[in-house]
Amino acid sequence: MRISAPIERLVAALRRLPGIGEKTAQRLAFHLLSSPESLSTELAEAIQRMKREIVLCSECFDLTERSPCPLCSDPSRVASLICVVEEPADLASVERTGRFRGRYHVLGGALSPIDGMGPGELRIAELEARIAKGGIDEVILATNPTAEGDATAHFVADRLRRHGVRLTRIACGMPLGGDLEYADHVTVGRSLENRREI
Repeated sequence: MRISAPIERLVAALRRLPGIGEKTAQRLAFHLLSSPESLSTELAEAIQRMKREIVLCSECFDLTERSPCPLCSDPSRVASLICVVEEPADLASVERTGRFRGRYHVLGGALSPIDGMGPGELRIAELEARIAKGGIDEVILATNPTAEGDATAHFVADRLRRHGVRLTRIACGMPLGGDLEYADHVTVGRSLENRREI
């Protein structure tokens, strides 16, 4: 079936979004086409407003409506504890747990020379500047447990050691409810390395 050019342009634009393949992009496009025009208008306006109104926090570099963000402005947060994450979505995941009461620092990615992400593209210098001001006791490196995330954590740790702060890395291993039989060998190995007393 031939798709008309305007629909094809929308499908192509939707496919550039993460997690959206050809079929999903087509379903979304046809849904928007068959929906009332008010839905398309509302969606377009919401995207444009988001792009206009969202800024980076000057402290932690999270996405926010005002800077500094509510988390950096909250006096009840533990200012001496910083959790370093790769992206704003990672910050949101940690925050959803309700178990972390410190502050954050968003690097803006992970080291990946293939993708053109070197130390200069990440907000490592800004993190060092925050620590150099004093008042930071511990930095938790919560980068993803991937080759890039691990390399980033080691690189950041090497840069921060001279500041004399405690450096920790989030544990990784078996997920709750997971079966050893079906887990990959790297996950099982990390679970053994990160074991703790009970």
